[in-house]
Amino acid sequence: MRDSDKTSTGRASVLTQVETNEDFINIKQHHTPSLLKVLGNRDALALGFGAMIGFGWVVLTGGWINDAGTMGAVTAMIAGGIIMGIVGLTYAELTAAMPKAGGEHNFLLRAMGPRWSFVGSWAITGGYVTIVAFEAVALPRTAGYLFPNLSQIPLWQIAGEQVYLTWALVGAIAAVVITGINIRGVKLAGVVQTFVVLFLLIIGAMLVFGAFTGGSTVNMQPFFTGGMGGFFAVLVVVPFLFVGFDVIPQSAEEVNVAPRQIGKLVVIAVVLATIWYVMIVLTTSSSMSAAAIGQADIATADAMGALFGSDVMAKVLIAGGIAGILTSWNSLLLGASRLMYSMARSGMLPAWFGTLHPTFRTPINALYFIGALSFLAPFFGTQMLGWLVDSGAPSIVIAYILVAVAFLVLRRREPTMDRPLRIGGTGNGGIVIGVAAASLCLALLSLYLPGMPAGLSLEPWVLFGLWWVGGLFFYLRIPAGIKPGHDSEERLLESLAARRS
Repeated sequence: MRDSDKTSTGRASVLTQVETNEDFINIKQHHTPSLLKVLGNRDALALGFGAMIGFGWVVLTGGWINDAGTMGAVTAMIAGGIIMGIVGLTYAELTAAMPKAGGEHNFLLRAMGPRWSFVGSWAITGGYVTIVAFEAVALPRTAGYLFPNLSQIPLWQIAGEQVYLTWALVGAIAAVVITGINIRGVKLAGVVQTFVVLFLLIIGAMLVFGAFTGGSTVNMQPFFTGGMGGFFAVLVVVPFLFVGFDVIPQSAEEVNVAPRQIGKLVVIAVVLATIWYVMIVLTTSSSMSAAAIGQADIATADAMGALFGSDVMAKVLIAGGIAGILTSWNSLLLGASRLMYSMARSGMLPAWFGTLHPTFRTPINALYFIGALSFLAPFFGTQMLGWLVDSGAPSIVIAYILVAVAFLVLRRREPTMDRPLRIGGTGNGGIVIGVAAASLCLALLSLYLPGMPAGLSLEPWVLFGLWWVGGLFFYLRIPAGIKPGHDSEERLLESLAARRS
């Protein structure tokens, strides 16, 4: 080869390497985290707690009492709270150690690598999206209790139920408003969340007062019914009811408090939610007989009316239900958008999802995408409520299992990693907690399988499958063989840049 050819070849090689490096640098600059760190302790706790006490307690409590009895439902809620509390402990340590937007996404990247990180992130995002869509359907259903003539202008029938334009528009318009609040900034979303949660707590205090003054322990009987089948029927909704404490890790990059404190807030949120659900079961069951609760359309609203002897108070409870819808909707929209933003920042999703608003610095395109899904959900009618609850729960549990595994892997592989909040002390206590979290969630996941006492019907599995088929497309685009570690994201971006060049 002539010297001139060698020179040309060398120059071309250098230019190719420079272009590749520049491409990588451009990618990093495009996805540089620039979320605003504006949330305080109260904001973060309101987001986590508010996400967990959404609307399920309004429409599902009567079913819990019928399925398991008063104390059966209480036992299931306490058991669920313990399971979620143990899972929450693993989240607490990992969140304090890696306070970055995306939560599970970052934990799994470091512990198990990009492909497992995508699986966990896609799983929890699926859970969030189903609940956001659930709230968009739950809102018009609740509004129909206050405004009986809401359903006008028939559109079509789905699963034997008529869908009305005016009814669906209530949820669709609310989707636009909630999405708009989140686009305007996380601080505004946090302020709105705090005030709505305070209103919910006032409603809860009124229920407790009414139970002491107008309730009766005689109404709580039978304390147990349905045997283990009834217990499991309540337990399987726990992932749906308690999802939300993990919104705190999603927004960790925007929380302006010490990492150790962020981790503690995760556990506090789970404890508060457990107390809330136990209180709701006890106060509702004390208000009326089991037969009356079984015939009630919305048992908690009728319970409030019975405790105070006023239909107006029933409507006040429905207002509390609407507040719960808004808190859960707001929190999980925030969490899902941060997850999609983090996945786009790592190259797992198209860069379009990683675009930040130039003024408010919120992941605007991710918010548009999830907002659009919630806008459409009410047009599928009330049957979607049950399907959405059931379809999202297995994905949520899958994410929890993977986080517990990541917790254990990092304890073994990186024993000296900086852990501002170390769960279980310096001995093997943390390992016990991690094994318990993974084992309990595996047992919980098995309850959804066909043939189990609380196995899911066909429609939820179809929705579950559609979500994961969509995820498979993006999963296969992630390069294999990238090892986990603190720089796993950088190596993933380098690999993607090299592939494009």
